[in-house]
Amino acid sequence: MKYILIVLITLSSQLFSQEKCFIYFIDKGYDNSETLNKNSSGYLQAVQELSPKAIERRVKNMGTEFITYEDLPINNNYLIELESLNIQIIRKLKWFNSVSAYLTADQIQILRSLPFVKSIEPVKKLYFKNDPVINTSRSLYMPTDTSYSYGTSFNQVNLSDIPFVHSKNINGKNVLIGILDSGFDWKRHNSLKDRDVIAEYDFIFDDSVTANQKGDVPGQDSHGTYVFSILAGFADSILIGPAFNASFILAKTEDIRGETHIEEDNYAEALIWMESYGVDITTSSLGYNIFDSGYSYTYSDMNGRTTIVAKAADLAFQRGVSTFTAAGNEGNNASWGGYIISPADAFHIISVGAVNNAGNLASFSSHGPTSDNRIKPEVVAQGVDVYGAAAGTINGYGFNSGTSAATPIASGVAALLLSAHPYLKNTQVRSIILETSSNTGNPNNQIGYGIISAKNAIEFPNLKSVNNNFILHKTTFKENIIPESVKTTFIVSNNSVEEYPMTKVGEYDFELTVPQKFNGEILKFYITYSDSQNNSFRLPASNEYKFIYGSEIISLNLEVQSPETDYQVSDFFPNPFIPAKHKFTRINYKSSGKELFKLMLIDGAGQKVTEISTLTLSGPNYFEWDGFADRGYLCASGVYYALIQLGGKEFGKKLVLIK
Repeated sequence: MKYILIVLITLSSQLFSQEKCFIYFIDKGYDNSETLNKNSSGYLQAVQELSPKAIERRVKNMGTEFITYEDLPINNNYLIELESLNIQIIRKLKWFNSVSAYLTADQIQILRSLPFVKSIEPVKKLYFKNDPVINTSRSLYMPTDTSYSYGTSFNQVNLSDIPFVHSKNINGKNVLIGILDSGFDWKRHNSLKDRDVIAEYDFIFDDSVTANQKGDVPGQDSHGTYVFSILAGFADSILIGPAFNASFILAKTEDIRGETHIEEDNYAEALIWMESYGVDITTSSLGYNIFDSGYSYTYSDMNGRTTIVAKAADLAFQRGVSTFTAAGNEGNNASWGGYIISPADAFHIISVGAVNNAGNLASFSSHGPTSDNRIKPEVVAQGVDVYGAAAGTINGYGFNSGTSAATPIASGVAALLLSAHPYLKNTQVRSIILETSSNTGNPNNQIGYGIISAKNAIEFPNLKSVNNNFILHKTTFKENIIPESVKTTFIVSNNSVEEYPMTKVGEYDFELTVPQKFNGEILKFYITYSDSQNNSFRLPASNEYKFIYGSEIISLNLEVQSPETDYQVSDFFPNPFIPAKHKFTRINYKSSGKELFKLMLIDGAGQKVTEISTLTLSGPNYFEWDGFADRGYLCASGVYYALIQLGGKEFGKKLVLIK
């Protein structure tokens, strides 16, 4: 009997001392010739795990070589080895070549001795800090407008010009949005029950129920329900969200039971899951900074490279997803310095701050910069007294404040932009939003580029690539335009002027095939037109739009950019690479300095072409290739792959060489 008691006490002690950890593997178990070979089992499995919509979005943003090293599955032999050690895997994060599991100190020691285990790190946890309780006691403002009856929600959407865009029948149709939050009581609420939810998953209890269920505390699904309704609710004369006609994927990732926590691995796996479904946009209104004692992040970690959630957001962006998140409600938190929280620090994510209905900054709204001195937040939207649905009711509503209320408005604007221009890449979506917000001429670390505007974003000129040509597209909601008067004037590198008429292709849309130029040539242009009252207009009123030929990013107030200036490791540029035309093709990469950068370039058959290994300088670095193999011959036309290691991360980049 004593023996049994001792065994039970020992087992109990072992269970009590378990810690949730990330287990990182040293590789994915493939040799170089197999890594990105399209006939390899790993590559085929990576493709099979993507929905047709995910593949379509990836091809639009990445081209035909849309599988990278991060997409390859975790080596199954490694997983079997862990299971043989009685380790129960909780989350599989293929983008990080990692799994999470509860481990004892003895198991951690054993794992660190295994040759395929790279490192073990604790899964960090956040004490959930919910927004204030919804206030239902204030008077309701009931405006009259000419499209829909927005009821009390009018102010919050009108600040971002959303009712005007709705009046043009642009409402989020054909856009898929993923929401990460605490839960969603959407099936019975009158503003949400008719939304098109194509998938939902509970990452707390591992089932498909995202509303409150057994084991949840009251209020678990309140925050997510409120956020979902701001983004997409539709109740006539009560509440109408910007993207009510979009489709949605819901992820319940945040556990708010008593002293339990939000866990990084839930967030990261939810992003991987959503991306594989084909989401165009993800939005989250939760952030991470204060963790269990001993595992807290500091402001110095808000650099876009440290937290799992920031890195996961950028990996989603690299796959063509537009990502949005709340900047945080730390503006009055002196101990934190009032700074943004993660994943708002991610490089490509659009972090959203809060203003009131007059456009004044909310005192609680987190500010920038990131610890590596990037401007944050990117944009702001109304986040004070925002009207939304109350979970646990059929028709209850109330007011709330927080950057978590502003974020669904901003991500809804992105959905309207993508609904109007479905060919846009996510790099274009991000650039257009920054170019067209109210403070774009003088961005700062309080409101970023300013109040986001759906109308301005949709009307900003954009480019699409069709059959090796660039099509300039301009939407204008101006009334009584004379179609024949719409012209584009290009100012090319030698300051010569070329004027071309634009063709009307829709009720509000005009297009022009851009004349062929050399890749890398800077083109400046402006658009002119007249209306039926003989008024003449020039857009922009002063200066010119500009872009680098070969890029689809148009600039006005922002610095003109090549396709790859916002990166840790960029893609090749130019790409395709023509040695007879271009001196070299380049990959840019950024580093904190004295990191090992390794690159191996292989051809389509998996044969090594060239290889380098060097220590980085602090800041921008680059690798250039002239098309010649290390053995001295000019390489053949075809697809090439760069396998890159930098700062403990692995990247895969593709290049097309044409002789």
